[in-house]
Amino acid sequence: MDPTDRRAYMDKVRLMYDISRLAFETDSTRSVALLLDGVNSPAITVEGQPTSDGYHNLTHHGQNPDKLAQLEQIDREHMKLLGHLFADLKARNEGGETLLDRTLVLYGSNLGNANTHVTTNLPVLLAGGGFRHGQHLAFDRERNYPLPNVFVSMLQRLGIEQDSFATSTGTMRGLELCA
Repeated sequence: MDPTDRRAYMDKVRLMYDISRLAFETDSTRSVALLLDGVNSPAITVEGQPTSDGYHNLTHHGQNPDKLAQLEQIDREHMKLLGHLFADLKARNEGGETLLDRTLVLYGSNLGNANTHVTTNLPVLLAGGGFRHGQHLAFDRERNYPLPNVFVSMLQRLGIEQDSFATSTGTMRGLELCA
């Protein structure tokens, strides 16, 4: 595959984030859902880093150090792009607050360990929405509470009086509003 086409994937991700920010900024929508399709992605080029395979195949790394290193570089690039989105949202003011304060961004994966298709202990990042951030909330890996608790917290933050969602058992512990 041509390296230009391989780099185009990350360029498309950045463009999707820019369009999402613009949609929120112009009040064109109140909700955006994006799927970063790792299954159909080509071998992704990360500047200065060799990448031999597509994201999905790299997630089935079998603890191969070369594949893990490539996967780490791709994930770091994804986090840089997400960081740009957060910075862009934070740089725009809306009604006396930043657009990030007025926007909830949930980023995560449907697998806790893609190598073995484990669907527990999912990595989830929640930003914005007036919650107190800058912390890592870790829970008991064996007796963790259900992910829908995050959704209940988000719904309540949006002013929707909801005490449950799917298999939730309440709200997310440790997630508090800014003072």
